Amino acid sequence: MNDEILPQYDVARQDYSQKEKILLGEMRENLVDLAMSAGENYHISEEKLLNDIKNFLFLRLNENHVSDEYLNSLSGKFLRDIIGYGEIDSLIQDDELEEIMIIGTGKPIFVYHRKYGMMKTNIQFSDEQEIRNLIDSIARQINRRIDQESPILDGRLVDGSRINATIPPVSPDGPSLTIRKFKRDPLTIIDLINSKTISLDLAGFFWLCIDGLGVKSANAIISGGTSSGKTTTLNALSAFINPNERIITIEDTLELQIPHEHVIRMETRPANVENKGELTMNDLVKNSLRQRPDKIIVGEVRGEEAITLFTALNTGHSGFGTLHSNDARETITRLTNRPMSVPKIMIHAIDFIIMQNRIYTPSGVSFRRISEVAEVVGIEEGTVQLNTIFKWNPERDTIDNIGITSNTLTQIANLSGKAINELYYEIENRKLVLKHMINHNIRSVEEVNNVIELYYKKPQKVLNNIILNR
Repeated sequence: MNDEILPQYDVARQDYSQKEKILLGEMRENLVDLAMSAGENYHISEEKLLNDIKNFLFLRLNENHVSDEYLNSLSGKFLRDIIGYGEIDSLIQDDELEEIMIIGTGKPIFVYHRKYGMMKTNIQFSDEQEIRNLIDSIARQINRRIDQESPILDGRLVDGSRINATIPPVSPDGPSLTIRKFKRDPLTIIDLINSKTISLDLAGFFWLCIDGLGVKSANAIISGGTSSGKTTTLNALSAFINPNERIITIEDTLELQIPHEHVIRMETRPANVENKGELTMNDLVKNSLRQRPDKIIVGEVRGEEAITLFTALNTGHSGFGTLHSNDARETITRLTNRPMSVPKIMIHAIDFIIMQNRIYTPSGVSFRRISEVAEVVGIEEGTVQLNTIFKWNPERDTIDNIGITSNTLTQIANLSGKAINELYYEIENRKLVLKHMINHNIRSVEEVNNVIELYYKKPQKVLNNIILNR
């Protein structure tokens, strides 16, 4: 990586004096001891902690006769450092950053900016213990531990951001920390259409298929590489789920933000230090089947839970999942081989494989596109048959309808007693609703959800209002 071509991300820094650094270190050690003795019951009260910091500093600095103004100012900084994220707090607060990457001492912290791509900051740690202190602080906040016995920390912050930290011996060059941030204002289907991640035609098509007119709700796997936007697309498409349905989500780390009222979120749990208490994805998928779900959404399918999920899909439930893969055929290969080992005869339970890619440009800035929508149409001579019905055209940067009649639409038509042309007419109506939201900048989660819910309740009223307001 050539530092000269990376744009700079400058942060206004507030350095501590050597004396202040020592005091902050002592304060941290006291908190670590307190947290370890309290275990999982440890919780920080900001008001009480601020008073404790002031008392601590008053006792330690009283001989210097420091001013109240300095004492209050330093107490506030220590509080933000301890309950916040110290040197990287301003990075955490910046909603335009997707990723924050600490790779060791004497090296700059790197960030990935939503607009400018990879950037190099003017922050770097000179002392390995400073990084360890930051990691320990984060571990305390999420009631987890990281040490020689458990040198990997994987979890989520209060705001939903995913964190991964490593210490030696896993990372022999020193501690590392990666934070994947999520927007406070999540992207909706309107945002994805505006950014060309999905086309208006494809969004209207998915809306009808996910709804299924109440007779057949389509099941889908969203596949792609790391950070290709699978979760964002799944969140956006989930707005099309009928508001009357009961949804259960299952994830290793809570990332999904399903814009529905009737949602149960479940999260796996690792084993404790005594190697007890583990709850796996498969445990939670099995448990979800006892909770009368209309739709099961698995955050990332990668193990034995795949068979349990596909068993559920084959017995009348509907659902979504995400999966790491490079193309539709590879998705099938991964599903049907170890460690997932889904029998090929069960694969037909999914209707669509939605491929999403992150496309990189020479400038280092990337964009995301749904690159292919393949429909599972059966098995022939032991091979799962796929039909591509939508495909991204890189020359025109459009997502084109290939023109193949959708098997899923045919099934919905047959089960609902409607002609296929009636379904195409309904897709056009739903595209009209989406287009109206685009034209009137109706794009927040709440706004989009309100319009879609109203369409489910009173479709003709919504359409009439749109036509009158043209």
